[in-house]
Amino acid sequence: MSAGPALIAARKLSVAYRGNTVLREVDLNIAAREIVTIVGPNGSGKSTLLRALLGVLPATRGQVTRTAGLRIGYVPQRLHIDAALPLPVRRFLSLPRRKTEVQIVRALAQVGVPDVIAQDMATLSGGQFQRVLLARALLSDPDLLMLDEPTQGLDQPGVAAFYRLIDQVRRTTGCAVLLVSHDLHVVMSASDRVICLNGHICCQGAPSVVSRAPEYRALFGLGTAGALALYQHDHDHTHDADCTHGPAGHTHDHAQEKVTAP
Repeated sequence: MSAGPALIAARKLSVAYRGNTVLREVDLNIAAREIVTIVGPNGSGKSTLLRALLGVLPATRGQVTRTAGLRIGYVPQRLHIDAALPLPVRRFLSLPRRKTEVQIVRALAQVGVPDVIAQDMATLSGGQFQRVLLARALLSDPDLLMLDEPTQGLDQPGVAAFYRLIDQVRRTTGCAVLLVSHDLHVVMSASDRVICLNGHICCQGAPSVVSRAPEYRALFGLGTAGALALYQHDHDHTHDADCTHGPAGHTHDHAQEKVTAP
């Protein structure tokens, strides 16, 4: 778990759709100023977890707690805007609550696209569009910024540039960041902590450690990690190649630095 008081926390959080459990027994804390990235295969419950933390989806079991007055900025995975609908960036950033010109100019400058203010949303490039979405989230002056696969559709240089921007935003504003990502090649250098999810938390910890954890490597088909320094922990289920639960009660070894597992 993260150090320091939690801005938002989940305890034994489970979420089900039509009787099908998507998340089960998820425990997590997000502390001030840290960047936490959630990784996992398609269908692993990453977006569901963000929506449950936001309060959009109800918990089947467990609970989500937030610090009093917590402000959350959210960047969705997808946002479709009809190309036939004229919607300048300036107007988009004033929805649903009107913002001043000064606020809008400042937010666009903060995310590196100051010149698009009068441009129509439908004409933005993929990278510009994502930065405008980020600017909109930052206009709420968030304590916690949540982003659901914000680099989808960007090329590799665009992905790397966006992650650098997120780190810069965290440093300048002091907000915490909770990020869902599939960009394994850059996520490790962009995060303070990584959570590996597949319906439940398979493992979590510092990026360099999680990248060597057997659960993580099995989940993404990365093979063995080679010669590992080992530590031992106990928990009440096994992890198969798809990171699902198995028989209760076992002890096994992991990389030397601590990787937590439920």
